[in-house]
Amino acid sequence: MTLVLPSRLTASARSIRDAAHRRGLPTVSLPSAAVPQGLSAHHLHAGPTFADAVAPALGIALLQAPEDWLPGLPPAFTRREIRMLPLGEAYTLRRPAFVKSPNDKSVPARVYADGSRLPGPDALDPATTVLVGDVVRFTEEHRLFLLDGAVHTAARYAEDGRLRTGPPSPAALAFGARLLAAVGHTLPSAVVVDVGRTAGGWAVVEANAAWACGRYTADADRALEVILRAAGPLSALTGRDRPFVRRVSPVAGTTVPGPRAG
Repeated sequence: MTLVLPSRLTASARSIRDAAHRRGLPTVSLPSAAVPQGLSAHHLHAGPTFADAVAPALGIALLQAPEDWLPGLPPAFTRREIRMLPLGEAYTLRRPAFVKSPNDKSVPARVYADGSRLPGPDALDPATTVLVGDVVRFTEEHRLFLLDGAVHTAARYAEDGRLRTGPPSPAALAFGARLLAAVGHTLPSAVVVDVGRTAGGWAVVEANAAWACGRYTADADRALEVILRAAGPLSALTGRDRPFVRRVSPVAGTTVPGPRAG
Protein backbone atom coordinates (compact mmCIF):
# COMPACT_ATOMS: atom_id res chain seq x y z
CA MET A 1 0.00 0.00 0.00
CA THR A 2 1.32 3.45 -0.96
CA LEU A 3 0.05 6.95 -0.11
CA VAL A 4 0.29 9.58 -2.88
CA LEU A 5 0.88 13.23 -1.99
CA PRO A 6 1.61 16.38 -3.99
CA SER A 7 5.20 17.65 -3.82
CA ARG A 8 4.33 20.86 -1.96
CA LEU A 9 3.03 19.94 1.48
CA THR A 10 1.48 21.96 4.26
CA ALA A 11 2.61 21.34 7.82
CA SER A 12 -0.56 19.29 8.30
CA ALA A 13 0.15 17.14 5.23
CA ARG A 14 3.73 16.58 6.38
CA SER A 15 2.41 15.27 9.69
CA ILE A 16 0.13 12.86 7.82
CA ARG A 17 3.08 11.71 5.69
CA ASP A 18 5.12 11.14 8.86
CA ALA A 19 2.26 9.19 10.41
CA ALA A 20 2.19 6.99 7.31
CA HIS A 21 5.92 6.32 7.67
CA ARG A 22 5.47 5.41 11.34
CA ARG A 23 3.07 2.66 10.36
CA GLY A 24 5.34 1.42 7.55
CA LEU A 25 3.23 2.85 4.75
CA PRO A 26 5.35 4.07 1.80
CA THR A 27 4.61 7.50 0.35
CA VAL A 28 5.32 9.08 -3.02
CA SER A 29 5.22 12.80 -3.85
CA LEU A 30 4.27 13.76 -7.39
CA PRO A 31 5.56 17.08 -8.81
CA SER A 32 2.39 17.43 -10.89
CA ALA A 33 -0.95 15.72 -11.41
CA ALA A 34 0.56 13.61 -14.20
CA VAL A 35 0.74 10.00 -13.01
CA PRO A 36 4.03 8.30 -13.98
CA GLN A 37 3.64 5.14 -16.03
CA GLY A 38 3.83 2.06 -13.86
CA LEU A 39 3.08 3.84 -10.57
CA SER A 40 1.06 1.69 -8.20
CA ALA A 41 -0.55 3.45 -5.26
CA HIS A 42 -3.63 2.82 -3.16
CA HIS A 43 -4.35 5.96 -1.12
CA LEU A 44 -4.21 9.72 -1.57
CA HIS A 45 -4.05 12.91 0.50
CA ALA A 46 -4.36 16.10 -1.57
CA GLY A 47 -6.65 18.89 -2.70
CA PRO A 48 -9.56 18.31 -5.09
CA THR A 49 -7.84 19.42 -8.33
CA PHE A 50 -4.87 17.10 -7.79
CA ALA A 51 -7.09 14.28 -6.52
CA ASP A 52 -9.50 14.48 -9.47
CA ALA A 53 -6.61 14.03 -11.90
CA VAL A 54 -4.66 11.37 -10.00
CA ALA A 55 -7.25 9.16 -8.28
CA PRO A 56 -8.97 7.74 -11.41
CA ALA A 57 -5.63 6.82 -12.97
CA LEU A 58 -4.65 4.88 -9.85
CA GLY A 59 -8.01 3.24 -9.18
CA ILE A 60 -8.56 5.20 -5.96
CA ALA A 61 -12.13 5.83 -4.78
CA LEU A 62 -12.62 9.27 -3.23
CA LEU A 63 -15.41 9.41 -0.65
CA GLN A 64 -17.36 12.58 0.09
CA ALA A 65 -20.69 13.71 1.50
CA PRO A 66 -23.52 14.21 -1.02
CA GLU A 67 -23.82 17.74 -2.42
CA ASP A 68 -27.17 18.26 -0.74
CA TRP A 69 -26.19 16.80 2.63
CA LEU A 70 -25.92 20.10 4.50
CA PRO A 71 -29.18 21.70 3.25
CA GLY A 72 -30.94 18.37 3.81
CA LEU A 73 -30.15 18.22 7.52
CA PRO A 74 -32.91 18.78 10.09
CA PRO A 75 -32.98 22.44 11.26
CA ALA A 76 -31.90 21.35 14.75
CA PHE A 77 -28.50 20.47 13.28
CA THR A 78 -27.99 23.59 11.13
CA ARG A 79 -29.56 26.46 13.14
CA ARG A 80 -29.94 28.39 9.87
CA GLU A 81 -31.51 28.15 6.44
CA ILE A 82 -29.23 26.59 3.80
CA ARG A 83 -30.28 26.18 0.17
CA MET A 84 -28.65 24.52 -2.81
CA LEU A 85 -28.94 26.78 -5.89
CA PRO A 86 -27.49 27.20 -9.37
CA LEU A 87 -24.86 29.93 -9.31
CA GLY A 88 -26.93 31.90 -11.83
CA GLU A 89 -29.81 32.07 -9.36
CA ALA A 90 -27.47 33.07 -6.55
CA TYR A 91 -26.51 36.15 -8.62
CA THR A 92 -29.95 37.58 -7.72
CA LEU A 93 -29.18 37.68 -3.98
CA ARG A 94 -29.61 41.21 -2.60
CA ARG A 95 -28.48 40.50 0.96
CA PRO A 96 -25.34 39.16 2.64
CA ALA A 97 -25.10 35.36 2.49
CA PHE A 98 -22.55 32.67 3.14
CA VAL A 99 -21.90 30.92 -0.19
CA LYS A 100 -19.62 28.00 -1.06
CA SER A 101 -19.24 25.11 -3.45
CA PRO A 102 -20.61 21.86 -1.99
CA ASN A 103 -17.50 19.72 -2.46
CA ASP A 104 -14.67 21.78 -3.92
CA LYS A 105 -13.29 25.32 -3.85
CA SER A 106 -14.50 26.68 -7.20
CA VAL A 107 -16.64 29.19 -5.29
CA PRO A 108 -14.58 30.25 -2.24
CA ALA A 109 -16.42 29.74 1.06
CA ARG A 110 -17.13 33.12 2.63
CA VAL A 111 -19.77 35.76 3.28
CA TYR A 112 -20.67 37.69 0.10
CA ALA A 113 -22.29 41.12 0.46
CA ASP A 114 -24.72 40.19 -2.34
CA GLY A 115 -24.91 38.02 -5.45
CA SER A 116 -22.97 40.51 -7.57
CA ARG A 117 -19.81 39.65 -5.62
CA LEU A 118 -19.86 35.98 -6.68
CA PRO A 119 -17.59 34.66 -9.47
CA GLY A 120 -19.13 35.75 -12.78
CA PRO A 121 -20.22 33.68 -15.80
CA ASP A 122 -16.84 34.37 -17.40
CA ALA A 123 -15.25 32.35 -14.57
CA LEU A 124 -17.85 29.65 -13.86
CA ASP A 125 -20.85 28.08 -15.58
CA PRO A 126 -24.00 29.68 -14.10
CA ALA A 127 -25.38 26.14 -13.73
CA THR A 128 -22.68 25.38 -11.15
CA THR A 129 -24.27 24.29 -7.88
CA VAL A 130 -23.60 26.37 -4.75
CA LEU A 131 -24.77 26.27 -1.16
CA VAL A 132 -26.30 29.50 0.13
CA GLY A 133 -26.76 29.93 3.86
CA ASP A 134 -27.80 32.56 6.36
CA VAL A 135 -24.93 34.41 7.99
CA VAL A 136 -24.37 33.16 11.53
CA ARG A 137 -21.66 33.76 14.11
CA PHE A 138 -19.81 30.74 15.39
CA THR A 139 -18.15 31.43 18.72
CA GLU A 140 -16.05 28.26 18.40
CA GLU A 141 -15.49 25.73 15.62
CA HIS A 142 -14.23 22.16 15.72
CA ARG A 143 -13.15 19.61 13.11
CA LEU A 144 -14.38 16.05 13.62
CA PHE A 145 -12.74 13.16 11.77
CA LEU A 146 -15.46 10.51 11.54
CA LEU A 147 -14.88 6.80 10.99
CA ASP A 148 -17.47 4.03 11.04
CA GLY A 149 -20.10 6.15 12.73
CA ALA A 150 -17.94 7.58 15.52
CA VAL A 151 -15.68 10.58 16.13
CA HIS A 152 -12.22 9.09 15.59
CA THR A 153 -10.23 12.24 16.40
CA ALA A 154 -11.00 15.96 16.57
CA ALA A 155 -9.62 19.44 17.18
CA ARG A 156 -10.77 22.99 17.79
CA TYR A 157 -9.66 25.25 14.95
CA ALA A 158 -11.30 28.63 15.53
CA GLU A 159 -12.86 30.96 18.08
CA ASP A 160 -14.95 33.97 17.06
CA GLY A 161 -13.93 33.49 13.44
CA ARG A 162 -10.20 33.53 14.15
CA LEU A 163 -7.77 30.63 13.94
CA ARG A 164 -7.21 29.21 17.40
CA THR A 165 -6.26 25.57 17.54
CA GLY A 166 -6.55 23.31 20.52
CA PRO A 167 -8.29 20.22 21.88
CA PRO A 168 -11.97 19.68 21.11
CA SER A 169 -14.51 20.58 23.74
CA PRO A 170 -16.64 17.81 25.30
CA ALA A 171 -19.72 19.68 24.04
CA ALA A 172 -18.45 19.51 20.44
CA LEU A 173 -17.81 15.78 20.76
CA ALA A 174 -21.25 15.22 22.29
CA PHE A 175 -22.90 17.13 19.45
CA GLY A 176 -20.95 15.03 16.93
CA ALA A 177 -22.21 11.87 18.59
CA ARG A 178 -25.82 13.11 18.45
CA LEU A 179 -25.41 14.05 14.80
CA LEU A 180 -24.07 10.61 13.90
CA ALA A 181 -26.82 8.85 15.81
CA ALA A 182 -29.42 10.77 13.83
CA VAL A 183 -27.95 11.07 10.32
CA GLY A 184 -24.75 9.01 10.26
CA HIS A 185 -26.24 6.76 7.58
CA THR A 186 -26.30 9.73 5.18
CA LEU A 187 -22.50 10.06 5.29
CA PRO A 188 -19.68 7.84 4.01
CA SER A 189 -17.84 5.68 6.54
CA ALA A 190 -14.91 8.13 6.54
CA VAL A 191 -15.47 11.88 6.32
CA VAL A 192 -14.81 15.15 8.12
CA VAL A 193 -17.57 17.31 9.59
CA ASP A 194 -16.93 20.77 11.03
CA VAL A 195 -19.24 21.88 13.84
CA GLY A 196 -19.59 25.08 15.82
CA ARG A 197 -21.40 26.81 18.62
CA THR A 198 -23.93 29.52 17.70
CA ALA A 199 -26.15 31.69 19.87
CA GLY A 200 -28.90 29.13 19.37
CA GLY A 201 -26.77 26.07 20.13
CA TRP A 202 -24.43 23.70 18.36
CA ALA A 203 -24.68 23.38 14.55
CA VAL A 204 -22.96 21.79 11.58
CA VAL A 205 -20.67 24.19 9.74
CA GLU A 206 -20.02 21.92 6.75
CA ALA A 207 -18.88 18.47 5.66
CA ASN A 208 -15.51 17.97 3.99
CA ALA A 209 -13.69 15.16 2.22
CA ALA A 210 -11.20 13.71 4.71
CA TRP A 211 -8.60 13.14 1.98
CA ALA A 212 -8.42 16.91 1.35
CA CYS A 213 -8.59 18.20 4.95
CA GLY A 214 -6.00 19.65 7.25
CA ARG A 215 -5.94 18.09 10.71
CA TYR A 216 -5.12 21.15 12.86
CA THR A 217 -4.27 19.55 16.24
CA ALA A 218 -6.21 16.32 15.74
CA ASP A 219 -4.17 13.16 16.33
CA ALA A 220 -2.17 12.57 13.13
CA ASP A 221 -2.20 8.77 13.36
CA ARG A 222 -5.96 8.61 13.85
CA ALA A 223 -6.58 11.25 11.17
CA LEU A 224 -4.49 9.13 8.79
CA GLU A 225 -6.78 6.16 9.43
CA VAL A 226 -9.76 8.24 8.33
CA ILE A 227 -7.90 9.50 5.25
CA LEU A 228 -6.87 5.99 4.19
CA ARG A 229 -10.51 4.85 4.25
CA ALA A 230 -11.74 8.03 2.54
CA ALA A 231 -9.32 7.59 -0.38
CA GLY A 232 -8.64 3.89 -0.85
CA PRO A 233 -8.62 1.23 -3.56
CA LEU A 234 -11.75 1.10 -5.69
CA SER A 235 -11.45 -2.69 -5.54
CA ALA A 236 -11.88 -2.60 -1.75
CA LEU A 237 -14.94 -0.34 -1.81
CA THR A 238 -17.87 -1.61 0.23
CA GLY A 239 -21.49 -1.47 -0.86
CA ARG A 240 -22.16 0.90 2.03
CA ASP A 241 -19.68 3.47 0.65
CA ARG A 242 -20.28 3.03 -3.08
CA PRO A 243 -22.99 5.77 -3.23
CA PHE A 244 -20.54 8.30 -1.78
CA VAL A 245 -17.76 8.03 -4.38
CA ARG A 246 -16.80 11.35 -5.95
CA ARG A 247 -17.35 11.08 -9.69
CA VAL A 248 -15.09 12.81 -12.18
CA SER A 249 -15.84 13.42 -15.85
CA PRO A 250 -13.26 11.43 -17.87
CA VAL A 251 -13.43 14.03 -20.65
CA ALA A 252 -13.38 17.35 -18.86
CA GLY A 253 -11.64 16.19 -15.69
CA THR A 254 -14.28 17.94 -13.63
CA THR A 255 -16.61 16.61 -11.00
CA VAL A 256 -20.17 15.71 -11.90
CA PRO A 257 -23.12 15.75 -9.50
CA GLY A 258 -23.03 12.86 -7.08
CA PRO A 259 -25.87 11.04 -5.33
CA ARG A 260 -28.33 12.90 -3.17
CA ALA A 261 -28.49 12.41 0.57
CA GLY A 262 -31.05 9.92 1.73
